[in-house]
Amino acid sequence: MKTVRLLGSASEVPALGLGTWRLGESAPARSMEVAAVRRALELGYRLIDTAEMYGEGGAEEVVGQALAEAIAAGIVRREEVFVVSKVYPHNASASGVAQACDRSRRRLRLDVIDLYLLHWRGRLPLAATLSGFEAMLARGHIAHWGVSNFDVDDMDELWRVPTGSGCAANQVYYSASRRGIEFDLLPWQRAHGVPAMAYCPIDQGSLAADRGIARIAQERGATAAQIALAWVLRHPDVIAIPKAVREDHLRENLNAAQLELGAPELEAIDRLFPAPRRKQPLAMT
Repeated sequence: MKTVRLLGSASEVPALGLGTWRLGESAPARSMEVAAVRRALELGYRLIDTAEMYGEGGAEEVVGQALAEAIAAGIVRREEVFVVSKVYPHNASASGVAQACDRSRRRLRLDVIDLYLLHWRGRLPLAATLSGFEAMLARGHIAHWGVSNFDVDDMDELWRVPTGSGCAANQVYYSASRRGIEFDLLPWQRAHGVPAMAYCPIDQGSLAADRGIARIAQERGATAAQIALAWVLRHPDVIAIPKAVREDHLRENLNAAQLELGAPELEAIDRLFPAPRRKQPLAMT
Protein backbone atom coordinates (compact mmCIF):
# COMPACT_ATOMS: atom_id res chain seq x y z
CA MET A 1 0.00 0.00 0.00
CA LYS A 2 1.31 3.43 -0.97
CA THR A 3 1.66 5.83 1.95
CA VAL A 4 1.47 9.60 2.35
CA ARG A 5 3.49 11.59 4.86
CA LEU A 6 1.64 14.11 7.01
CA LEU A 7 2.99 17.64 7.26
CA GLY A 8 5.55 18.16 9.99
CA SER A 9 5.52 14.53 11.02
CA ALA A 10 7.38 11.30 10.58
CA SER A 11 3.99 9.58 10.31
CA GLU A 12 3.12 7.96 7.02
CA VAL A 13 -0.48 6.89 6.55
CA PRO A 14 -2.03 4.55 3.99
CA ALA A 15 -3.12 6.31 0.80
CA LEU A 16 -6.42 4.41 0.88
CA GLY A 17 -8.68 4.27 3.90
CA LEU A 18 -12.26 3.60 4.91
CA GLY A 19 -14.88 6.32 5.21
CA THR A 20 -17.80 5.92 7.64
CA TRP A 21 -20.25 8.67 6.66
CA ARG A 22 -23.87 7.56 7.24
CA LEU A 23 -22.81 4.81 9.63
CA GLY A 24 -24.19 4.80 13.14
CA GLU A 25 -27.54 6.29 12.17
CA SER A 26 -29.64 3.16 12.65
CA ALA A 27 -29.71 1.00 15.78
CA PRO A 28 -30.95 -2.09 13.89
CA ALA A 29 -27.98 -1.77 11.48
CA ARG A 30 -25.40 -1.40 14.24
CA SER A 31 -24.22 -5.01 14.41
CA MET A 32 -23.93 -5.23 10.62
CA GLU A 33 -21.92 -2.00 10.50
CA VAL A 34 -19.57 -3.14 13.27
CA ALA A 35 -19.03 -6.38 11.39
CA ALA A 36 -18.30 -4.44 8.18
CA VAL A 37 -15.64 -2.25 9.82
CA ARG A 38 -14.11 -5.27 11.53
CA ARG A 39 -14.06 -7.09 8.18
CA ALA A 40 -12.31 -4.09 6.63
CA LEU A 41 -9.60 -4.41 9.28
CA GLU A 42 -9.31 -8.13 8.57
CA LEU A 43 -8.87 -7.40 4.86
CA GLY A 44 -6.06 -4.96 5.55
CA TYR A 45 -7.55 -1.47 5.94
CA ARG A 46 -5.41 0.53 8.33
CA LEU A 47 -6.90 4.02 8.00
CA ILE A 48 -10.43 4.76 9.21
CA ASP A 49 -12.12 8.14 8.93
CA THR A 50 -15.09 9.19 11.03
CA ALA A 51 -16.57 12.27 12.75
CA GLU A 52 -18.71 13.25 15.70
CA MET A 53 -21.30 14.46 13.17
CA TYR A 54 -21.77 11.02 11.61
CA GLY A 55 -24.80 9.56 13.33
CA GLU A 56 -24.26 12.10 16.12
CA GLY A 57 -21.44 9.96 17.46
CA GLY A 58 -22.91 6.69 16.27
CA ALA A 59 -20.25 6.12 13.62
CA GLU A 60 -17.51 6.65 16.21
CA GLU A 61 -19.17 4.03 18.40
CA VAL A 62 -19.26 1.60 15.46
CA VAL A 63 -15.57 2.19 14.75
CA GLY A 64 -14.68 1.94 18.43
CA GLN A 65 -16.43 -1.39 18.90
CA ALA A 66 -15.06 -2.87 15.66
CA LEU A 67 -11.52 -1.79 16.46
CA ALA A 68 -11.72 -3.05 20.04
CA GLU A 69 -12.97 -6.43 18.82
CA ALA A 70 -10.26 -6.63 16.15
CA ILE A 71 -7.54 -5.81 18.69
CA ALA A 72 -8.90 -8.35 21.18
CA ALA A 73 -8.96 -11.00 18.45
CA GLY A 74 -5.35 -10.29 17.49
CA ILE A 75 -6.29 -9.06 14.01
CA VAL A 76 -4.48 -5.76 14.46
CA ARG A 77 -2.47 -3.85 17.04
CA ARG A 78 -3.66 -0.41 18.02
CA GLU A 79 -0.52 1.25 16.65
CA GLU A 80 -1.16 -0.24 13.22
CA VAL A 81 -4.45 1.60 12.71
CA PHE A 82 -4.67 5.32 11.97
CA VAL A 83 -7.97 6.81 13.16
CA VAL A 84 -9.27 10.18 11.98
CA SER A 85 -12.19 12.04 13.54
CA LYS A 86 -13.61 15.54 13.30
CA VAL A 87 -15.08 18.17 15.58
CA TYR A 88 -18.22 20.15 14.80
CA PRO A 89 -17.49 23.87 14.16
CA HIS A 90 -19.86 24.90 16.96
CA ASN A 91 -17.83 22.75 19.37
CA ALA A 92 -14.52 24.18 18.24
CA SER A 93 -13.84 26.79 20.92
CA ALA A 94 -10.67 26.33 22.95
CA SER A 95 -12.58 24.58 25.75
CA GLY A 96 -15.17 23.01 23.45
CA VAL A 97 -12.50 21.18 21.47
CA ALA A 98 -11.29 19.43 24.62
CA GLN A 99 -14.80 18.38 25.61
CA ALA A 100 -15.69 17.17 22.12
CA CYS A 101 -12.39 15.32 21.81
CA ASP A 102 -12.98 13.56 25.12
CA ARG A 103 -16.45 12.46 23.97
CA SER A 104 -15.03 11.17 20.69
CA ARG A 105 -12.23 9.32 22.46
CA ARG A 106 -14.75 7.60 24.73
CA ARG A 107 -16.92 6.56 21.79
CA LEU A 108 -13.87 5.36 19.86
CA ARG A 109 -12.50 3.63 22.99
CA LEU A 110 -9.14 5.26 22.31
CA ASP A 111 -6.70 7.16 24.45
CA VAL A 112 -5.38 8.99 21.38
CA ILE A 113 -7.04 10.08 18.13
CA ASP A 114 -4.39 9.99 15.44
CA LEU A 115 -5.72 12.93 13.41
CA TYR A 116 -8.37 15.36 14.66
CA LEU A 117 -9.93 17.75 12.14
CA LEU A 118 -12.10 20.85 12.25
CA HIS A 119 -14.98 19.57 10.11
CA TRP A 120 -15.65 22.89 8.36
CA ARG A 121 -15.37 26.60 8.98
CA GLY A 122 -17.71 28.02 11.55
CA ARG A 123 -18.11 31.32 13.37
CA LEU A 124 -15.56 30.66 16.08
CA PRO A 125 -12.09 32.19 15.54
CA LEU A 126 -9.49 29.84 14.14
CA ALA A 127 -7.08 30.94 16.85
CA ALA A 128 -9.44 29.59 19.51
CA THR A 129 -9.81 26.25 17.72
CA LEU A 130 -6.07 25.91 17.28
CA SER A 131 -5.55 26.71 20.94
CA GLY A 132 -7.79 23.76 21.73
CA PHE A 133 -5.97 21.53 19.27
CA GLU A 134 -2.58 22.44 20.67
CA ALA A 135 -3.81 21.73 24.20
CA MET A 136 -5.00 18.28 23.08
CA LEU A 137 -1.60 17.65 21.50
CA ALA A 138 0.15 18.63 24.72
CA ARG A 139 -2.05 16.29 26.74
CA GLY A 140 -1.43 13.43 24.33
CA HIS A 141 -5.11 13.14 23.44
CA ILE A 142 -4.47 13.65 19.72
CA ALA A 143 -1.36 12.94 17.66
CA HIS A 144 -2.02 15.44 14.85
CA TRP A 145 -4.62 18.05 13.95
CA GLY A 146 -5.91 19.33 10.65
CA VAL A 147 -8.88 20.82 8.85
CA SER A 148 -11.61 19.81 6.44
CA ASN A 149 -13.49 21.68 3.71
CA PHE A 150 -10.98 24.55 3.74
CA ASP A 151 -10.49 26.47 0.50
CA VAL A 152 -7.47 28.60 -0.40
CA ASP A 153 -8.64 31.70 1.45
CA ASP A 154 -9.31 29.58 4.54
CA MET A 155 -5.84 28.03 4.33
CA ASP A 156 -4.27 31.46 3.92
CA GLU A 157 -6.08 32.63 7.04
CA LEU A 158 -5.09 29.48 8.89
CA TRP A 159 -1.43 30.05 8.01
CA ARG A 160 -1.59 33.53 9.51
CA VAL A 161 -2.48 32.08 12.91
CA PRO A 162 0.80 31.55 14.84
CA THR A 163 0.35 27.77 15.11
CA GLY A 164 -1.51 27.37 11.81
CA SER A 165 1.38 25.79 9.96
CA GLY A 166 0.99 22.78 12.24
CA CYS A 167 -1.96 21.65 10.10
CA ALA A 168 -1.22 18.05 9.08
CA ALA A 169 -3.86 17.65 6.35
CA ASN A 170 -6.95 19.14 4.69
CA GLN A 171 -9.85 16.82 3.91
CA VAL A 172 -11.91 17.89 0.88
CA TYR A 173 -14.36 16.56 -1.70
CA TYR A 174 -12.31 15.39 -4.69
CA SER A 175 -12.97 13.01 -7.56
CA ALA A 176 -12.48 12.83 -11.32
CA SER A 177 -15.84 14.56 -11.76
CA ARG A 178 -15.20 17.15 -9.01
CA ARG A 179 -11.77 18.52 -9.91
CA GLY A 180 -12.10 22.13 -8.74
CA ILE A 181 -9.31 21.88 -6.16
CA GLU A 182 -6.78 21.25 -8.93
CA PHE A 183 -6.98 24.87 -10.05
CA ASP A 184 -5.71 26.50 -6.87
CA LEU A 185 -6.18 24.56 -3.63
CA LEU A 186 -4.14 21.48 -4.52
CA PRO A 187 -1.22 23.60 -5.79
CA TRP A 188 -1.41 25.72 -2.60
CA GLN A 189 -1.29 22.61 -0.43
CA ARG A 190 1.63 21.18 -2.37
CA ALA A 191 3.56 24.41 -2.03
CA HIS A 192 3.03 24.26 1.74
CA GLY A 193 3.47 20.50 2.13
CA VAL A 194 -0.10 19.81 3.23
CA PRO A 195 -1.50 16.50 1.92
CA ALA A 196 -5.14 16.26 0.84
CA MET A 197 -7.60 13.65 2.04
CA ALA A 198 -10.22 13.05 -0.65
CA TYR A 199 -13.69 12.21 0.57
CA CYS A 200 -16.31 11.00 -1.94
CA PRO A 201 -13.53 9.96 -4.36
CA ILE A 202 -16.10 8.03 -6.43
CA ASP A 203 -18.42 11.08 -6.33
CA GLN A 204 -20.91 9.41 -3.98
CA GLY A 205 -20.95 6.36 -6.22
CA SER A 206 -21.84 8.13 -9.47
CA LEU A 207 -18.51 7.30 -11.11
CA ALA A 208 -19.07 3.58 -10.47
CA ALA A 209 -21.91 3.81 -12.98
CA ASP A 210 -20.27 6.20 -15.45
CA ARG A 211 -20.21 4.71 -18.94
CA GLY A 212 -17.02 6.43 -20.01
CA ILE A 213 -15.13 5.27 -16.94
CA ALA A 214 -16.64 1.81 -17.43
CA ARG A 215 -15.15 1.58 -20.93
CA ILE A 216 -11.69 2.33 -19.55
CA ALA A 217 -12.26 -0.17 -16.75
CA GLN A 218 -13.29 -2.92 -19.15
CA GLU A 219 -10.03 -2.60 -21.05
CA ARG A 220 -8.09 -2.93 -17.77
CA GLY A 221 -10.16 -5.80 -16.38
CA ALA A 222 -11.19 -3.56 -13.50
CA THR A 223 -14.36 -1.89 -12.32
CA ALA A 224 -15.30 1.73 -12.90
CA ALA A 225 -15.05 2.39 -9.17
CA GLN A 226 -11.50 1.06 -9.15
CA ILE A 227 -10.49 3.28 -12.06
CA ALA A 228 -12.02 6.30 -10.30
CA LEU A 229 -10.09 5.50 -7.13
CA ALA A 230 -6.84 4.84 -9.00
CA TRP A 231 -7.26 8.23 -10.67
CA VAL A 232 -7.36 9.96 -7.27
CA LEU A 233 -4.55 7.83 -5.87
CA ARG A 234 -2.22 8.72 -8.75
CA HIS A 235 -1.24 11.79 -6.74
CA PRO A 236 1.64 11.14 -4.32
CA ASP A 237 0.13 13.49 -1.74
CA VAL A 238 -3.57 12.56 -1.83
CA ILE A 239 -5.32 10.05 0.45
CA ALA A 240 -8.68 8.58 -0.61
CA ILE A 241 -11.30 7.52 1.95
CA PRO A 242 -14.24 5.91 0.13
CA LYS A 243 -17.08 4.55 2.22
CA ALA A 244 -17.95 0.88 1.81
CA VAL A 245 -19.90 -1.66 3.85
CA ARG A 246 -20.33 -4.68 1.60
CA GLU A 247 -17.36 -7.02 1.51
CA ASP A 248 -17.16 -7.03 -2.28
CA HIS A 249 -16.91 -3.23 -2.27
CA LEU A 250 -14.31 -3.30 0.51
CA ARG A 251 -12.18 -5.69 -1.52
CA GLU A 252 -12.77 -3.79 -4.75
CA ASN A 253 -11.65 -0.50 -3.25
CA LEU A 254 -8.62 -2.02 -1.55
CA ASN A 255 -7.45 -3.61 -4.79
CA ALA A 256 -7.73 -0.25 -6.55
CA ALA A 257 -4.66 0.88 -4.64
CA GLN A 258 -2.61 -1.49 -6.79
CA LEU A 259 -3.78 0.00 -10.10
CA GLU A 260 -1.58 2.44 -11.98
CA LEU A 261 -3.18 4.33 -14.85
CA GLY A 262 -1.22 4.99 -18.01
CA ALA A 263 -1.09 8.20 -20.02
CA PRO A 264 -3.80 7.11 -22.51
CA GLU A 265 -6.18 6.30 -19.65
CA LEU A 266 -5.50 9.61 -17.91
CA GLU A 267 -6.04 11.46 -21.18
CA ALA A 268 -9.34 9.63 -21.69
CA ILE A 269 -10.51 10.66 -18.22
CA ASP A 270 -9.44 14.25 -18.97
CA ARG A 271 -11.69 14.19 -22.02
CA LEU A 272 -14.58 12.91 -19.95
CA PHE A 273 -13.97 15.32 -17.06
CA PRO A 274 -11.74 18.24 -18.12
CA ALA A 275 -9.42 19.88 -15.61
CA PRO A 276 -10.69 23.23 -14.28
CA ARG A 277 -9.57 26.37 -16.09
CA ARG A 278 -10.85 28.82 -13.52
CA LYS A 279 -11.63 29.07 -9.83
CA GLN A 280 -14.57 26.91 -8.74
CA PRO A 281 -16.54 26.80 -5.49
CA LEU A 282 -15.27 24.15 -3.13
CA ALA A 283 -17.42 21.01 -3.51
CA MET A 284 -19.05 19.85 -0.29
CA THR A 285 -21.60 17.24 0.75
